[in-house]
Amino acid sequence: MSAVASVNDFKLLNIKCKKYFNLYSKGASFITYPESDKLKERFGFYLFMLESFCDEKDLDRISDIITDTEYNAYLTNERHNDQGVDALYINEEVKEIMLFNFKFRETFKAGQMQSSNEAFVSTKLVNCILNGDSSGLEGKLKALVDRAIEKLNTNDVWKMTLYMLSNEAVPIDIDETAIQQLKDFYDMEVVSICLPQIKTMMSIRPSPIKAELIIDNEALMSYSESTISTSKSYIVRLNAADIIRITCKNPDLRNNYNCERIELLAKEKIDYGVLFDNVRGFVQKSKYNEAIAKTLKEEPSKFFMYNNGMTIVTKDIKAEPVNGNKKVRITIDDFQVLNGGQTLRTLHNFNAQDEINISEYLSKSEVLVRIFNTSTSDAVNKIAEYTNSQNSISSIDLKSLSTMQIQLEQLLDEHDIIYSRKNGDTGMDDSKSYRYKISMEQFGQILFAIQGNPEKSSNQKQHIFGKYYDEIFSEKNFNISEAPSIIESYFDIKREYDTSAESLQKIEQKVFYILYMKRVRPDLEYAQCISELERVLKIFETANKTLTDARKMIQVGFKEFLKSELDIE
Repeated sequence: MSAVASVNDFKLLNIKCKKYFNLYSKGASFITYPESDKLKERFGFYLFMLESFCDEKDLDRISDIITDTEYNAYLTNERHNDQGVDALYINEEVKEIMLFNFKFRETFKAGQMQSSNEAFVSTKLVNCILNGDSSGLEGKLKALVDRAIEKLNTNDVWKMTLYMLSNEAVPIDIDETAIQQLKDFYDMEVVSICLPQIKTMMSIRPSPIKAELIIDNEALMSYSESTISTSKSYIVRLNAADIIRITCKNPDLRNNYNCERIELLAKEKIDYGVLFDNVRGFVQKSKYNEAIAKTLKEEPSKFFMYNNGMTIVTKDIKAEPVNGNKKVRITIDDFQVLNGGQTLRTLHNFNAQDEINISEYLSKSEVLVRIFNTSTSDAVNKIAEYTNSQNSISSIDLKSLSTMQIQLEQLLDEHDIIYSRKNGDTGMDDSKSYRYKISMEQFGQILFAIQGNPEKSSNQKQHIFGKYYDEIFSEKNFNISEAPSIIESYFDIKREYDTSAESLQKIEQKVFYILYMKRVRPDLEYAQCISELERVLKIFETANKTLTDARKMIQVGFKEFLKSELDIE
C-alpha cells in the first residue's frame, strides 16, 4: 500500500458517509430512523462504497442489494441473518458475482489492520452459492443468492469476488497463506479496500496545483489555434521521472525543474488532486495497468512507443526560452490530467514498489504529453470527451463531460439538487444542505419515459447515453428549465408509493410509468395514476402467466394496453 491514511482522512470520510445517508434518507422510508450519527455514517459508508464499486448509481437500487442484518432491521423491520455478507451485487456486464464484507470502525487508530477473519466469516454464504443451496436463508439475501446460483448454472463463465471494505488504516495482506488458500479453495478473488485507497475516491475539490518543467527544444512542439493567437499549447516528450515530480504532493519538488537528486522522488506519492476531473475516476485493478508496469521494467526505453500518452489541461501556461534558446522553461498552473490517469497511477505505483525504480527504469522512460491551455470549462469538457472517446470508456462517462450535462449540474445545484455526473458526487458546495441526489443515468431514464418510452427506460438504459442521447436531450424534446420540476415529480411519486394505504411493491419501472402517465393524462393525480397502473398490471393478459410486474412493463404490448385503458391516443 503506497498511500497512508490520517485521522483527518477518517473524519472526512465520516462526513461524506453521513451526507450519503442523509441524501438517501430524504427519499427512503425507514421503519425505524437511525438516531445515532455513527449509525448514519456506517449506513452511508455502505451506500458510498457500493456506488463506487458497483455499476449502479441509483441509491434505491443500491439499498436493495444491502443484506446487512442491522441495516435492514432499521429499513424494513425485518431481521434476517446476513451470514457474514453485507451486500451482494450481480454485475451482468462483466459477469461477476460481487460479495461485500464491511467493517466500519467508530474511532481511528493509526496502525489498525483489517482482520483476515472477516473473509472466513463470509465463506458460509459462498458455500451456499457454490453448492446451489439457499435453504436456510431468508428475505433479501435468499433472493440475491438464488439469482447468483442461477447465473452460475448457465453456460457463461462467471467469476466471484469477495470485497473486504473497511475504514481502517491498514489492509490485510491478501497474499498471506490463509487468504491464498481461501482464494484457491473457492476459486474466488479476495480484494481488500481500506482508508488509504478510499481517500483517493473522495470528491473534494483540490486547491490549484502548479508545476514547472525544463524541456529540450527537440522534445517540444508548440501549437496555437491561429497565427495571431498569444495562447499556446504544447506537445512534449516528457521523462517519466518528471511526470512523477510534477504530479507529486511535494510543492517544492513540483516547482524544482532542475531536480538533480532524482532519488528524492522515490518516496513521493501522487497528489490525487490532479485527477479530480478525470473521467475514469477510481480504478482498483486493471490488466492495462499491469501491462504498463511490465513495459516499464522490461523495456523502459520503448515505453514511449507502447503508451498512448497523457493529456493535461491547465488554466495558465507560461513558456520562456532559457540556456541560449536551447531549452524552454514551462510553468503550468491549476492543471488536471484528463486523459492518461491509469498511466499516471501506474507510474506512481511502480515508483513506490522499489526505491531503485525511479533511477533504473522511470528515468529511462518517456511519455508523450499534450498540455492544453484552456481558460474555459467548456473547452476542458470537450477535450476530455474527445481524447477519451478513443478508449474503452462507457458512453455515459463520456457524456458526463458534455456541455449539456455540466449545465444541468449547475442549474440543479441552484435548486439544491445534486446531479451526480460521476460516482462519489455529494454536491458542488460542501456547505450546502441538498434536498435530493439524482444520477445522470436516472435522469436520462426519466426523460426517456416522459417522452413516451417507459417500457424502454429500464431494459434499454445502456442506449440512453448512446444512440438515443441526441434525441432525448434535444431542444425539441427537452426544455432544460423543466429539469428541477421533473425531479421533484420523481421524488413525489416515490413518496406517494411509500405512503400508499395498500402494500404495493415500489419498483423504479413503476415510477417511470407514473411519470409518463402524468405527462399524457395531467388530469390524474399521482395516487390515481398509481391505482390505475396497479389495476392494469393485474388485468394484463400474456401467454406467460408467471410474468412479474417488472417483466410485463418492458413489453410494448403492455404500454399499448395501458394507453387503451386510459384512453390515450
